[in-house]
Amino acid sequence: MGTVSTSNQAPAYWSGVFAMTLCVFALIASEFMPVSLLTPMAVDLRISEGMAGQGIAISGAFAVLTSLSISWLARTLDRKLLLLALAGLMAVSGLIVGLALDYQTYMVGRALIGVVIGGFWAMSAATAMRLVPAAQVPKALAIFNGG
Repeated sequence: MGTVSTSNQAPAYWSGVFAMTLCVFALIASEFMPVSLLTPMAVDLRISEGMAGQGIAISGAFAVLTSLSISWLARTLDRKLLLLALAGLMAVSGLIVGLALDYQTYMVGRALIGVVIGGFWAMSAATAMRLVPAAQVPKALAIFNGG
């Protein structure tokens, strides 16, 4: 007599994990690439290298503020839409920084990437827990963080 076993395990949405991993790659590039380009950016914006470096600091400040407040916002919104909005904001930030003609515009673009950084990283673990079964969460987080 054969036994039939059924699994009540939740489905794994690995396509969502891999989509978020692509966003991590773009996010990390957006976050750290300007560090290697401070001198040329300072020349183009006609500012000092120190002022250009403030763009790195402002993104960090906005990342901290967003990471502390995003959970309050996420409880009332669809997380998928929130993550898509953050991805769209990342694209907008890249365009603003890339097309910036003055210091203020550059700083606004860098502040926006800070919002994305804080929002995305604050939500990544909770999102992984919703995309894959509990036993596979560490693997999903490792893939996210590998970006």
